Amino acid sequence: MTESAQQNKRAILFADISGSTALYDKLGDAQALKLVATCLDILSGELASREGVLIKTIGDEVMCSFPTAALAFEAACAMQRTIEHRHPGGDRPIYIRIGFHYGEVINVDEDLFGDAVNIAARITSITRARQILTTQAVFDSLPAKMRSKVRLVSRAEFRGKEETIDVFQVNWELDSTVTTRIGLPKFRKPSEARHELLLRYRQQILTVDEQRKSIVLGRGDTCSLIILSNFASRQHASIDFSFGKFVVTDHSANGTFICFSDNQVVHLTHQSVMLHGTGKISLGQPFSENQSDSIEYLVQ
Repeated sequence: MTESAQQNKRAILFADISGSTALYDKLGDAQALKLVATCLDILSGELASREGVLIKTIGDEVMCSFPTAALAFEAACAMQRTIEHRHPGGDRPIYIRIGFHYGEVINVDEDLFGDAVNIAARITSITRARQILTTQAVFDSLPAKMRSKVRLVSRAEFRGKEETIDVFQVNWELDSTVTTRIGLPKFRKPSEARHELLLRYRQQILTVDEQRKSIVLGRGDTCSLIILSNFASRQHASIDFSFGKFVVTDHSANGTFICFSDNQVVHLTHQSVMLHGTGKISLGQPFSENQSDSIEYLVQ
């Protein structure tokens, strides 16, 4: 190791703007570039008070480091909340996605390298808009109060890694934020709201709720909902109920397709998304190739 290279332990965090390519298409280069720069400035503004260091800006993404996993956790949550509260896009929603990891890094001429950087980048690559994903190393390093806001959502395989990596999701929304969101009449649910997810596939009907908080979808005999399709993996996807939300996570080789009530289709590949309203789920093949054998869902 050269004199300019030093090895130590840091939390590495990547934050980027979800769907920035579409911004350039819709707004034009100049306006989109200005909006991206504004968002990156907002993200960078959350570093100093948490001992964070901006390592570099890469297009629509910032890479930064922190001395502890807890400080990175705080910064990640603050970034999401600040973007949401400040509305940098005006009437156009702007969402970010964040991934971070804690481990050994090599510092060379004010840049960071090593396995920890690679893992953080890979975690970010599977993160969706408004999500914060992290790793077991971060979870193990957090104080108990922070651990209560983190849950295991999937296991991911990354190129170059022999073992799968446990992926955790951070619940970054403050109680006060949630209260504000549901306080308006059009968002408020009646006090007797049941918080349940109904799934229907052929003659099978399944409910996910407080009593059954986690299920597995796939063609394996041990799955909660058995899907009779060669495109489905044995344990293709899971659905978990947590913090009043139903989250579907793909664990398959071919991916999971979700069609929401507005006909927006999301293709998950070892990723997660929250279910809302009504819609359909297709395991392993797009809806254009599976028009009559999908899973119907209803959140109520």
